[in-house]
Amino acid sequence: MYLTYFKGSWNEGNTPLFGAMDHAVWLGSSVFDGARSIAGKTPDLRLHLARVVQSAQRLGLLCPYNVDELEALCQAGIAQFPADAELYIRPLVFGTDGLLIPEADKSGFALTLFDAPMPPFSGFSACLSVLRRPDPSMAPTDAKASCLYPNSTKALREAQQRDCDNAVLCDSQGNVAEFATANIFLVTAAAEVVTPVANGSFLSGITRARIIALLAADGIKVSERTVTPDELLSAKEIFNTGNFAKVTPCTRYEGRILPIGAIATRARDLYKEFMQGT
Repeated sequence: MYLTYFKGSWNEGNTPLFGAMDHAVWLGSSVFDGARSIAGKTPDLRLHLARVVQSAQRLGLLCPYNVDELEALCQAGIAQFPADAELYIRPLVFGTDGLLIPEADKSGFALTLFDAPMPPFSGFSACLSVLRRPDPSMAPTDAKASCLYPNSTKALREAQQRDCDNAVLCDSQGNVAEFATANIFLVTAAAEVVTPVANGSFLSGITRARIIALLAADGIKVSERTVTPDELLSAKEIFNTGNFAKVTPCTRYEGRILPIGAIATRARDLYKEFMQGT
């Protein structure tokens, strides 16, 4: 089921939003965010909503709602689904008018909620992509901008051709940035829990920050530092964090079988406890 709030009303199905001359259609001026509602629990919802407002500003757009108003819209949408629904929440801000520069005060907005069951904690396979994440001087990497995602889908197609589910992308310097779809964590051969330091080439996720904080409170330090691709080849564990699945283990990397390890499992359990308390 798809439910979209657009121009003051809720609509079912794939609601039409754009015209052929809308700025977002032909010049890519759109931003979005993703949040979750799991049986009515909405972990970090306000942080995701604040980020879409900020992302819009960074692309020269203007979200027509503040965080409080967005939260109220989200709760109104959630109430139209069954109480035990597992939902994806996607606010979208997009350019409508303007030739090269979008007119901020004419930005469009849509909020879509749809059924999206949480994936099982069973693992995925991955390989190293030949593609790179752009530097902040090359693209709007400080926003969750739609125009960044063709790079991710290209990496995913590359991974599929190599019989893998996901791909690891490096930054322009050749150091590990993230997976094509989520942030990356690893447990090194020396038992250090690591995630690449945020350097502006990838979106340092809200779930990433939450997992780092939850692990720290549990006595597990996460080092944020430069990670080389070779470290993945000897890692004891690799897992990702992101809004859609929260924590997912990588169980095969470049042909090497990896366990569903203790750190990934603990991170997932801690997040579930946190979510139940929201």
